Amino acid sequence: MQSELKRRGRPHRARTAFTVIAVIVTLFSVFPLLWMFVSSFKEGKEVLRANPLRFFPSQWITANFQKLAEDRTYPFWQAMRSTAFVSVSAALLSISINSMAAYAYARIEFTFKTLLWRLTVLSMYIPGLTILVTSFVVVNNLGLLDSYWVLILPGLASAYSIFFFRQFFLNMPMAVEEAALIDGASRFRIFYSIFIPNAKSPYVIMGTGAFLGYWNSFLWPAMTVTNQKYVQVMQVIRSYNNVYANNYGVVLAGSLLAALPPVLLFLVFQRYIVKGLMISGIK
Repeated sequence: MQSELKRRGRPHRARTAFTVIAVIVTLFSVFPLLWMFVSSFKEGKEVLRANPLRFFPSQWITANFQKLAEDRTYPFWQAMRSTAFVSVSAALLSISINSMAAYAYARIEFTFKTLLWRLTVLSMYIPGLTILVTSFVVVNNLGLLDSYWVLILPGLASAYSIFFFRQFFLNMPMAVEEAALIDGASRFRIFYSIFIPNAKSPYVIMGTGAFLGYWNSFLWPAMTVTNQKYVQVMQVIRSYNNVYANNYGVVLAGSLLAALPPVLLFLVFQRYIVKGLMISGIK
């Protein structure tokens, strides 16, 4: 009897232990965001004051956010609009291009398919920094500097995204596709009507990843754009580190606002993201 009670108690203790660990990890993960939120309402000197007992500001102020709106040298809201346009446009174009390429690799036979697929996978192992200068020379010769094109085009094709979509498409049943081909449906019609509706989770995962990549991009925009119309939000926040070196409350206010779109994006699509990650993990 006692041994049976012990066996029943083990799963309960294990669940309790995992719950405690999950809570601790969550607190460590969320704390920097909470600190950034609270500090964005503090005065500059109070942000750097090392006093763990004074987590909250002595006086809540909104002057840091007002300075963001008033700054004309580095216009924050212009950078936010520009970054949102680039990120959304690039994410939509990226998932469209990469999913169509993945469908071709998964379902269509064509000349040199195996060779092209191997080259595509091989490109996944080439660090982006190694081709940074080459990429700059190319866009410079094409006259794309200081434009939205230079921010969007170079990163659209992604070998990892193609690989991810292809693995998902390979596991879709052939019967429906073959029936559609017999009925005279084109490849594009099959892709648009059958594959896209059944691949919501991969589209959300890859689209979210592309959005975050463009939203958080700093090095490439810093190399290719100087016009305020095209400057991205991470460039502006980096500039604030120098301009407001004595008032980090402004820097944290800008960082807080810049972090909101990715957080909101995850909250909206978290169901599809978790489902897609579970599916990819099972496969």
